[in-house]
Amino acid sequence: MKLQYLDVPRLNDLETAFRAAAKSTADAVLVLGSAIYASHRKQVVDVAVKSRLPTIFRNAEYVDDGGLMSYGVNLLELARRAATYIDKILKGAKPGELPIEQPTKFEMIVNLRTAKQIGLTVPPHVLARADRVIR
Repeated sequence: MKLQYLDVPRLNDLETAFRAAAKSTADAVLVLGSAIYASHRKQVVDVAVKSRLPTIFRNAEYVDDGGLMSYGVNLLELARRAATYIDKILKGAKPGELPIEQPTKFEMIVNLRTAKQIGLTVPPHVLARADRVIR
């Protein structure tokens, strides 16, 4: 496997980066998290679908907006865990004495409509492992 890093500091550079990935015969794209991308999810997803490159995102919201696939921490579960910490602190616990926790619940979401749109067949064993499949 060959990894190619494409820096996309501005949203305007996104299409150029996807064209470069396609030109270099990339098999897939991993979009890392960014505040810029989060506030323009639909635009990022549209560029990814237009490129016809299988693209995976960190958050499910991208898949809900039409992205192909996501794998990442379950944000709702993360918020619940944060709420238990807030509760402990409000009841007098010292924040510095609370244990550090790692996320324990991750989820994979696959959008079959997008897979069809880009001409990709998702193997059954991948679908079987998905937490949610959008049909």
